[in-house]
Amino acid sequence: MGSRDPRVDAYIAEAPAFAKPILKHIREAVHAGCPDVEETIKWRMPTFEYKGILCGMAGFKKHAALGFWKSKLILTKEGKPADASWGDFGRVTQVSQLPAKRVMAGYVRQAAALNEQGIGVKRVKKPKPALPVPADLTSALRRTSGALASFKNFPPGHRREYVEWITEAKTDATRERRIATAVEWIAKGRSRSWKYERRA
Repeated sequence: MGSRDPRVDAYIAEAPAFAKPILKHIREAVHAGCPDVEETIKWRMPTFEYKGILCGMAGFKKHAALGFWKSKLILTKEGKPADASWGDFGRVTQVSQLPAKRVMAGYVRQAAALNEQGIGVKRVKKPKPALPVPADLTSALRRTSGALASFKNFPPGHRREYVEWITEAKTDATRERRIATAVEWIAKGRSRSWKYERRA
């Protein structure tokens, strides 16, 4: 059997007048879709859980929002509205902007089924674009035997750390010192944070 958290009651009671019916509508749809849902507060917002997070709702000054934790697997056809800052249905200012209660309950059932099956959303980490290597660093690496080859063999993240460290120097003197240190470490095959790496 599910539960209703008195903190969610308090949250709704303190919400702006326009948001109260929206939040109540969402809450009832969630309970209709998953009778075993547990209410809680996470990130200072009402959150609904069943074998993991299903969804959350929020009431802001001028709009309300509803967001499903696994929306990419549930709302495949709808797509996220252009005005959605947080949430899957845009900036909601009245109940009529949300899907019908039975439709929302269906989304909740899908979310609960995904949690029961242990299915998660695959997070695709986009690699950062490579930074251009400063000419003075390249020149210094060429002057030290094996340093340039070692630098080119580093993973992209290691090369980026060195480039950022050098280009963030505030003065020419600091930049020159950093380049000298970088060349010494790179020639030895060391990453920028080699001192902190765990040794076997």
